Amino acid sequence: MSPDTRTKIIMTAMELFWDKGYGSTSVADILSRSQIHSGSLYHFFPGKQDVLVGVLEFYRDKIEEWLLAPIWSAVTDPIERIFGLLNGYRTQLLTTDFAYGCPIGNLALELHEPDPKVRQLLAANFTNWTTAIEGCLDAAAERLPPNTDRRALAEYILTVMEGAVMQARSFRDIGPFDRNVAMLRQHIDLLASQVRAEFVKV
Repeated sequence: MSPDTRTKIIMTAMELFWDKGYGSTSVADILSRSQIHSGSLYHFFPGKQDVLVGVLEFYRDKIEEWLLAPIWSAVTDPIERIFGLLNGYRTQLLTTDFAYGCPIGNLALELHEPDPKVRQLLAANFTNWTTAIEGCLDAAAERLPPNTDRRALAEYILTVMEGAVMQARSFRDIGPFDRNVAMLRQHIDLLASQVRAEFVKV
C-alpha cells in the first residue's frame, strides 16, 4: 500500500483537527474528506488516537520545513528571526479572521489528560519550537547579558506567543497580540541595553 496514502490520512486529519478539534473529529470524518477506504486507514492506524500520534509526529518532524524555513530564509538577524516567526502567527490570525491557532497549543488545551505517548509528542513539539528560538538567542548571545538564561527566555517567548494567539482569537482583535509582542520586544531591548551600558563603562 502506498506511503502516500498514509500521508494523505495524516494531512486530512490535520485539517480536521484544526477545523473541528480532535474530540469533534471522527474516523468517519477523516474517511469522508480523504476519500480513503476504511481498510486503508486501519492498515496504518488502528484507531483515531493512532492518527493523532501520526499527526503529532508529522508536526515534530516538519518544523524546519513548514514553520521555520519559509520565514527565516529571508531574515538573517537572529533576534529579528524570532519576531519574524511571531509575525507569521500574526499574519495567520488576520488572514483567517482569527480562526487560526497554534495547532499544538490547541491540541494541548483540548486534551486534558492525554495518553503518555500523546503527551510526550506534544512536549516534543513544544521543545522543538523552544530549541529553535533558543538557537536564535544563542546566535545573539553577545547582545544579551552573560547571565541570561537563554533556555528560560525561549520558553517565555513560547508562552508569549501562545497567550497572545489565544487572546487575539478570544477577542477577535489583533490588539492583544500586538501588545504582547511589543512587551516582549521591550524586554529583549532592555536586556540588550544592559550590555550596551556595560560596554560604555569599560
